[in-house]
Amino acid sequence: MSRNLADSYADVDPDSFGRPARRTRPRTKDRPDYSDAQLGRVITVDRGRFRCQMVVGGQMVSATKARHLGRKGVIVGDVVRMAGDTSGDEGTLARIVEVIPRTTVLRRTADDNDPSERPLVANADQLMIVTALADPPPRTGMIDRILVAAYDASIAPIICLTKADLASPDDIIAAYQPLDVPIVVTQPGSDLAEVDDLLAGHVTVLVGHSGVGKSTLINRLVPDAQRSTGEVNEVTGRGRHTSSSAIALRLPTGDGWVIDTPGVRSFGLSHVTAQSVLGAFGNLSDFTRDCPRGCRHTEDEPECGLDEAQARGDLDAHRLASLRRILGAVSEPTAGESR
Repeated sequence: MSRNLADSYADVDPDSFGRPARRTRPRTKDRPDYSDAQLGRVITVDRGRFRCQMVVGGQMVSATKARHLGRKGVIVGDVVRMAGDTSGDEGTLARIVEVIPRTTVLRRTADDNDPSERPLVANADQLMIVTALADPPPRTGMIDRILVAAYDASIAPIICLTKADLASPDDIIAAYQPLDVPIVVTQPGSDLAEVDDLLAGHVTVLVGHSGVGKSTLINRLVPDAQRSTGEVNEVTGRGRHTSSSAIALRLPTGDGWVIDTPGVRSFGLSHVTAQSVLGAFGNLSDFTRDCPRGCRHTEDEPECGLDEAQARGDLDAHRLASLRRILGAVSEPTAGESR
């Protein structure tokens, strides 16, 4: 005769019910120490694989991201610690085990209604906005938006005007000179000494529309880069995307880096506030301390401290006009390709 259910558990300690089985290995809070792991810089990212250049030795290494990093993103420009095989030999694969804290992060959103920030590049201290003077024509709305992103990220902006053989740069220079942004003008075959001087000793990310000559400029600055170049569509006036991913390239002198990025057609700023932009202009933030709550510091705002500073002679009228134009980019929604 079979035993009933109660009899089958007669010899079992009732206090054991509901308690998890004891682990064979006790959990520890100790974590591996990677402080001696070798440092590398992330050069490019492709479908979960990271191409890195070692800080010591300079060899190129392929790597994956260690599991313990979880969802922590690794982007071009990151300085990382690497374990495993860092020889760079064919068929070897290292692991990124730590991301060194970033000094800067350039971000954008898909549009102004998208709350999700997309980090593009880490540790750049300069941002060069590359725009053509013609073919395609310059879009000041896009320049303004990229300037805003640079100021928000505490990255020093530069404006590079290409194709000066096709149109005059005077109007663009007049629009942005009051902001004290360095402006360089180039054309096919022109001397790039001024550009070289601006880039030396810096990590500079290049951003711009497709077709403005960004890849051509990169190929002249770094002859071994071999970045693809494309033509501008005669009907739409838009360039064809020739760079599909960001890549960091060391300058031939060894003194500095440039980071080429894919061409952009919009630059969302939902993560940016007007105050963060003003913070990049030093004493201008002081002028807005007594502004009414919620002041956007635009031309139609009553009792804005910037107007009062201009009336006192503390703020040049041309500088204020240029500043308010880029502040307008923070509040104006994107609509497809920025003008």
